[in-house]
Amino acid sequence: MPGKKRAGEEEKSAAPVFGRPGNNVKMGIVGLPNVGKSTFFNLLSKLNVPAENFPFCTIDPNVCRVPVPDKRFDQLVSTFEPKSVVPAVLTVTDIAGLVRGASEGAGLGNAFLSHISAVDGIFHMVRAFPSKKVTHVEDSVDPVRDMQIIHEELRLKDLQHVKGTADTMQKNVERGVGGKEKKEEYETLRKVQEWLESGKDVRAGSWNNKEIDVLNAHLLLTAKPMIYLVNLSEKGYVNKSSAWLPKIKEYIDSRGAGETMIPLSCAFEAKVNEMEPEAAEKYMAESDARTMLPRIIQSGYRMLHLLHFFTVGKDEVRAWTVRKGSLAPQAAGTIHTDFEKGFIKAEAYHFRDFKEHGSEAAVRAAGRLRMEGQRYEVQDGDILHFKFNVTKGK
Repeated sequence: MPGKKRAGEEEKSAAPVFGRPGNNVKMGIVGLPNVGKSTFFNLLSKLNVPAENFPFCTIDPNVCRVPVPDKRFDQLVSTFEPKSVVPAVLTVTDIAGLVRGASEGAGLGNAFLSHISAVDGIFHMVRAFPSKKVTHVEDSVDPVRDMQIIHEELRLKDLQHVKGTADTMQKNVERGVGGKEKKEEYETLRKVQEWLESGKDVRAGSWNNKEIDVLNAHLLLTAKPMIYLVNLSEKGYVNKSSAWLPKIKEYIDSRGAGETMIPLSCAFEAKVNEMEPEAAEKYMAESDARTMLPRIIQSGYRMLHLLHFFTVGKDEVRAWTVRKGSLAPQAAGTIHTDFEKGFIKAEAYHFRDFKEHGSEAAVRAAGRLRMEGQRYEVQDGDILHFKFNVTKGK
């Protein structure tokens, strides 16, 4: 009989993941010019976590680290009242606007597309607000057309790369150079080429583990997961009315990747952001509308398969970000490489246990504190204390 699942553990998924391995992953904001990308990025930048919390990291002007809202973290901070507080963060890059023809170099398209290649997930900002003051690069507001332009430019760039790579490999593969491994890579690339030529995104396809290993080596643009942010006027957002939303949802669903659409209004968000907290709460209550920034940040974080565990004490309460599926030694390594090299075990309990019993001592007395070893898969909301021996890893 299978053992009981521990409190706080999630179902493990065997589904392979597109993209880079490791924890240093980030979202990019993508869209046509004048759709609200910079306004949205500037709002996120005001939440930016100070760079001193991330030693040895250079923060570029177009990159921000945004705290991930988490009520569990807030409760731990309230309980321990530590000297230092470091939340989990989502790294977001602002990418300049793409235009029609970017895949052929239009509007510095090659540079912009390389910036998209450097991120791991996409916030696709879509304009659904009219404005005589804000021009549109296509001369009219049509969010479905705009999404089609972005998707087409990303698809064409991937097609160029995949076809070019496969063409270059063909003669060597036919001669048997590189053996079975290169032959399988070549066959996968031709399969992807055919998929892209049919007008579909890589992430909407069905690929086996070996094929995904090949795809991950090429970091294709259409393999990157996407969240659609639909930027409405303040009036449309507050009134919860837009003729475009059903059309946008229908188009997103038709692409077959099961992706999320989040309506927001950058104008509304900017107004709320400029208010004092009490005035902002009053305005949102009167408008019957809430800021969408917390949901957007959390959605981006989850889409990148990120989770966090906590370390707690009077000196510091900190959330440490790891990828879903990380084992205890890997999680320890996010704190210090010596922790991973010399890992012995982890004292572990889940936030739910802490919330139920009120303190670590009470958790221990209730028998809820566990000792976990090398093969333990860290769960979102774990509270961990690592035991390690520096000489062990040498």
